[in-house]
Amino acid sequence: QVQLVESGGGLVQAGGSLRLSCAASGSIFGIYYMGWYRQAPGKQRELVAQLISTGSTNYADSVKGRFTISRDNAKNTVYLQMNSLKAEDTAVYYCRENVCWGQGTQVTVSS
Repeated sequence: QVQLVESGGGLVQAGGSLRLSCAASGSIFGIYYMGWYRQAPGKQRELVAQLISTGSTNYADSVKGRFTISRDNAKNTVYLQMNSLKAEDTAVYYCRENVCWGQGTQVTVSS
């Protein structure tokens, strides 16, 4: 079982940046899928960015060119660098590794 802990959320003005972190512990061997998702109030959880163990990445159209997913294997941590933030990026952000989910971190972008 993998335990995931997100951090880095907070309040930021539109146009600003945040970097989310997702630290993994436990049975971390064999992780082949890493993703960041978000859920805004009244909306379904949606994929933001994903990273496959081959190195392939995929992004939601709404964040392409602004967000970057990456991983530091030495630290067992996945990151989501978010630039040029918009009010519509406001949501709870969750990381996922294989089938395990973190508890979420709130990102609020003020316009």
